[in-house]
Amino acid sequence: MAFGFTLTYLSLVVLIPLGALVLRSAGLGLEDFWRLATDPRTLAALKLTFLAALIAATINLVFGLLLAWVLVRYEFPGRRIIDAVIDLPFALPTAVAGIALTALYAPNGWVGSLVAPLGWKIAYTPIGIVVALTFVCLPFVVRTVEPVLRDLDRETEEAAATLGASRFATFTRVILPALLPALLTGYALALARAIGEYGSVIFIAGNIPYVSEIAPLLIVIRLEEFNYEAATAVAAVMLIISFTMLLIVNLIQAWSRRRFGHGS
Repeated sequence: MAFGFTLTYLSLVVLIPLGALVLRSAGLGLEDFWRLATDPRTLAALKLTFLAALIAATINLVFGLLLAWVLVRYEFPGRRIIDAVIDLPFALPTAVAGIALTALYAPNGWVGSLVAPLGWKIAYTPIGIVVALTFVCLPFVVRTVEPVLRDLDRETEEAAATLGASRFATFTRVILPALLPALLTGYALALARAIGEYGSVIFIAGNIPYVSEIAPLLIVIRLEEFNYEAATAVAAVMLIISFTMLLIVNLIQAWSRRRFGHGS
């Protein structure tokens, strides 16, 4: 019964909408679909979306691991405050986050005014998009890695140190393999969130076609133009690329579990 309920719920929420998207795009015909999918503006938006998402997820992979390590292994004043701030992107509406980041990184903002004399511009550029995506995706890696890191057996690390292993060797050969499945899970979640993010990006991006226009915004623009075929084509391409990327990450994650014998 539980399996049937789960399958029904999954079909209603995920499979049926995605199936409708696939059927709608298939109805365009291969020639029309290819023409709409390879439109220069569409390709520019897709390239920016996935490249910014990959960069943001990779940044969070490194600094998310660092934050999780500090929170688990160290006690210091303000630790609970930092722990609560990490979850802020979960609770904060994305539009509010976008407005706040824009005010901060705009040329007349606190941070933007500091880098403006150097000729640097953050808001209204692809860099601003990466900043926004990094902000909204931060909790995924931290919260995925943190419980695994907390449950790691300290005796293994002590044994490695007793045998003469350096701290770097202990981390790379003992700790990191155990954390790898959780890291990949957090990376996949952050990547998926970044690819589909909309609210926090449109305020800081500038939304300039061929420069700082993301694919989700382009879909909304096509819908507002009543160009449903173009919107469907962009959405279908995003679905195909996203599914392929996440499938690759999940395959690597499954391999790491078999290779190192650790779950996430």
